[in-house]
Amino acid sequence: MKLCRYGRNGFEKPGVIDAQGQLRDFSGVISNIDQETISPKGLARLRKIRPESLPLVRGNPRFGVPYTGISKFVAIGLNYVDHAHEAGLQIPAEPVVFMKATTCISGPNDDIQQPRNSTKLDYEVEIAIVIGTRAKYVSEDKALDYVAGYAIVNDVSERAFQLQSSQWDKGKGADTFGPIGPWLVTSDEITNPQTLDVWLDVNGERRQSSNTRNMIFSCARLVSYVSNYMTLLPGDIITTGTPAGVALGMKPTQAWLKPGDVVTLGIKGLGEQRQKVISYTGK
Repeated sequence: MKLCRYGRNGFEKPGVIDAQGQLRDFSGVISNIDQETISPKGLARLRKIRPESLPLVRGNPRFGVPYTGISKFVAIGLNYVDHAHEAGLQIPAEPVVFMKATTCISGPNDDIQQPRNSTKLDYEVEIAIVIGTRAKYVSEDKALDYVAGYAIVNDVSERAFQLQSSQWDKGKGADTFGPIGPWLVTSDEITNPQTLDVWLDVNGERRQSSNTRNMIFSCARLVSYVSNYMTLLPGDIITTGTPAGVALGMKPTQAWLKPGDVVTLGIKGLGEQRQKVISYTGK
């Protein structure tokens, strides 16, 4: 299933994408897509319902974050060899873990706000893992059993903020720096998350193009690894790192994002995002 939430920010309704790629209204069946909805029991219930039996949503409504209840936004750095090389950093011997603030979360096509004093705004297309079952000390061979599904994340970054210290959180957690969606694609549709093409364009120019098979640490490895250091709850999300092509790695001139730029990105089977960069307005 491709689960989503659509409508005005703060007033989203639950939806599902049918086999023809059309948006269907799920609000007659469930009130929201939340931690309970994406549990194994909740998903089993939804799979009994034919999307084509639900009302068709007309027009082009805004997509919101595809589900609610994210207690932790975990991120992985330097998880593609080519990205580590372009950043001038060593290939990590184990996953590099940091956190993105939950207040950075936004809809997949919402504007990216450039913060005050920002000079090095960057983009990162990533596949994200959505946890469906409480996970603690899980083995790698069982790790994907705890996954509800997958989504696209743009791990928006402000490199000047990020590199001010050894901790990256300042450059990763600003408002609008975590677009998620457009859909949560359940794991029964993505049986192998390590075979998916990923791409990102800025103003129509291809900047990133890779495949999740090039990840250093697989999705299963990351779920197992992170669960050894913190309990993962239903709804928690792990965004898994980005391939080469970010502005940080460009030589000799780094093409940072600026107001007016349009970023489009996608992952095979998970949909596409589109964001316009705007200046922070103080609101």
